[in-house]
Amino acid sequence: MKTVAGIDMGTQSIKVVLYDYAAKKIIASAQEAVDIIAENDGTREQKTEWYDRAMEKCFAAFSAEQKATIEAIGVSGHQHGFVPLDANGGALYNVKLWNDTSTVEECKILTDAAGGPDAVVAEVCNLMLPGFTAPKILWLKRHKPEAYAKLRYVMLPHDYLNYLLTGEYVAECGDASGTALFNGIRREWSKKMCALVDAKLESLLPRVIEAHKAAGKISAMAAAKYGIPAGIPVSAGGGDNMMGAIGTGTVRDGFLTMSLGTSGTLYGYSDSPVSDPANGLSGFSSSTGGYLPLLCTMNCTVASEETRKLFELGVKEFDACAAGAPIGAEGVAFLPFFNGERTPNLPNGRASVMGLTAANCSRANIARAALESAIYGMRIGLESFRALGFRAKEIRIIGGGSKSPLWRDIAANVMNLPVKRPANDEAAAMGGAIQALWMLEELAKPSADPKKTVARLCDEHVAINEADCIMPDPDKAARYDKAYETYSAYVRTLSPLYC
Repeated sequence: MKTVAGIDMGTQSIKVVLYDYAAKKIIASAQEAVDIIAENDGTREQKTEWYDRAMEKCFAAFSAEQKATIEAIGVSGHQHGFVPLDANGGALYNVKLWNDTSTVEECKILTDAAGGPDAVVAEVCNLMLPGFTAPKILWLKRHKPEAYAKLRYVMLPHDYLNYLLTGEYVAECGDASGTALFNGIRREWSKKMCALVDAKLESLLPRVIEAHKAAGKISAMAAAKYGIPAGIPVSAGGGDNMMGAIGTGTVRDGFLTMSLGTSGTLYGYSDSPVSDPANGLSGFSSSTGGYLPLLCTMNCTVASEETRKLFELGVKEFDACAAGAPIGAEGVAFLPFFNGERTPNLPNGRASVMGLTAANCSRANIARAALESAIYGMRIGLESFRALGFRAKEIRIIGGGSKSPLWRDIAANVMNLPVKRPANDEAAAMGGAIQALWMLEELAKPSADPKKTVARLCDEHVAINEADCIMPDPDKAARYDKAYETYSAYVRTLSPLYC
């Protein structure tokens, strides 16, 4: 038996899967939780040692025989985070995460220095948002100058795991395009934006490699620590959304992936650049050589989890409760901005429940409104996709929320598109595994068009669970159109409070 390992570094846990690519099945998996430091000022941080410890525990869960089968490794990691290291690879400060909104002032400083929002978009294909990496680097410079003075390595979370595994300092286009320091069309670091943060910043950034290339080989130190074969290659890896796209087969025009996790994302593959930053559609690169227009909301399962805990219900009980309410929750609307929000851009946003009356104030309506709100956020992105001429054919749904039949039904009818669920729940980890396979094929025999190779591999290794597919219902879709108008009106009305 031969396997490839896919590592999925999520916001709340790290998961490792061993994929038997001949049998086309995951033969083992392990997962370890990772804590989060959260403060009321929008701070969301983690420590590098937590990642290393979680990796050790995951690999320790596999037998020596299983680990000996690993031929290559691919890493997926949450995007936009900032891992600041000194010359010895030691952390200079905590890792600032994608959902850290404490950098609003730094965003304004960089946007003004660049010449305004349009100038920023022209340079890095995106607006300067608190979630991105560039303002986090400036934050460290302004708030922790002693640490910043020792800065030698600027890494994204997935790059840091690659570094732990190989000792190599590299990046790839997909994840790099989410830093607000990288021009995805030119596929290079932006000299202008780097200089606005610091004159020395560009010299500290990693070299960028192509998605099908190897980031390096497992070092002797990593082999001893994790019990895995030394010298096997580690693929370029990528951001969790980029790897999720590979793991769901979203590597051709017309497919969309919707991820219902801590954050909510909607993204699609395109051979040409597609973006509308002003309306929340970020202009990212894919980790397959193309482009990955993406909408991200910072609050998805957050809304359902916070409401579920408030009502003291289990996951299935909460779904059953929500199912007892009608479409539109009798006019109840949930604005789920527990972590501020990125789409719409409301970093100081707060959650609220709107439209309550003596007649509709029920747990069922509030529970359903919490589920519906996550998909309404995604519809903003779908409308931007359509306005730019992207013709969506279907949605492939992943993430913890995709396990809910009710949520899948809401998604199909709010978006008015077929919703299909991959048979394998581990989309990001599978994306890492498939990218590792892609790398192995290219190492063995370079192809004339690597993008065709990864598309073929996705066809071979991404299966769809036909039983979980949902087609939209015209009557339900029409009713959701009206409910979405109500939700949108509340967002427009309250947004000025949070700017």
